[in-house]
Amino acid sequence: MGNTLEQIALQLKNENKKVQLIYAFNGSGKTRLSREFRLLVDPKNTNEDNEEDDVQSFSKIIYYNAFTEDLFYWFNDLDNDQERELRTQPNGFTDWLVTFLEEQGLDQKITNHFQRYTSDKLTPMITSDFSKITFSINNGSASPLLNIKISKGEESNFIWSIFYSLLEQIIEERSIPNPTDRSTQDFNDLEYLFIDDPVSSLDDTHLIELAVDIANLIKSNETNLKFIITTHNPLFYNVLSNEFNNKYYKNPGDETELLIYRPNQSKKFRLDKNADGLFVLNELDNNTPFSYHLFLLSEIKNAIDTNDIKKFHFAFLRNILEKTATFLGYTSWTKLLPKDGSGNPDPFANRILNLSNHSAHSGEEVGVVEDNDKDKLEELVEFLSSEYKFWN
Repeated sequence: MGNTLEQIALQLKNENKKVQLIYAFNGSGKTRLSREFRLLVDPKNTNEDNEEDDVQSFSKIIYYNAFTEDLFYWFNDLDNDQERELRTQPNGFTDWLVTFLEEQGLDQKITNHFQRYTSDKLTPMITSDFSKITFSINNGSASPLLNIKISKGEESNFIWSIFYSLLEQIIEERSIPNPTDRSTQDFNDLEYLFIDDPVSSLDDTHLIELAVDIANLIKSNETNLKFIITTHNPLFYNVLSNEFNNKYYKNPGDETELLIYRPNQSKKFRLDKNADGLFVLNELDNNTPFSYHLFLLSEIKNAIDTNDIKKFHFAFLRNILEKTATFLGYTSWTKLLPKDGSGNPDPFANRILNLSNHSAHSGEEVGVVEDNDKDKLEELVEFLSSEYKFWN
């Protein structure tokens, strides 16, 4: 049994939790879920044909997803190749956003967050109206390199830094009890913040740092704002899961400690997409981190049971072998394979795992899996589960 994304969005809305954390593979519908949730919570931005206008509503919900990054684009100065600028797409939300950022003077906060997750040698230069951003880098010479084009990962970092600075400001404003004392009335009716895979391009160290920052900011929030976070990154999910399992005190160590966050205020899920195009939202144990390798193993076993083995399932198995070899201290995942009569790794198993992970042509990825290879996959899964005592 499955549900539509609209039904999943309604399920999330009815949970009434401060935090809902969702793991899902890429392509499982996370971004579409954020849009469905937005339309459910605040459907006012639709036209006569009931189609969503290209404006993000921020009366009851603000979200960060792939569409947020699309609100920015590069002007590359193709004629002179000198003035390279990151610009904002003109629409209702970005017009409001740049005005708000300018009024609140958040340019330095944005720069600080950006440099924290990238490098303090990489500096954004933001115009007074926030409509254009250029970047420079200090390469150790007397003069920094100006008007450089940053990488796609750095660009994602910068856009996230804008959103994170906005998030901090929202929580600060909403923490003022009397709305008339706030510097803006824009967030008085805000109910939800939906964050979809903030920065997947970060290295592990910065990704952990980002997860801890987000969790602490959310847990320190004393307002009735609710947060939904989706991710395909198991490390990011696990760090957030652990952080949301910890209590948060307003004044830790004081004689009158005020507990403002409890673990039961969060809920964890895994979003699965069925073969029929419908979705299932599975609740995960609140006290147990999500085990990515066990999930991959269950996906392979399900494909075997339903006779729906694809080439990517061999990639799943190799991923499991690599993680297991690292955990056990082996120099190569091939050392975990069953042995032949000479004590060497099974050459056929080794061949099909390598072949399925290094196809020379993209067309091979959708090719039919031969019966011999299917049998070998099932044999390897049984061996791996038995030999290394995997939890079922």
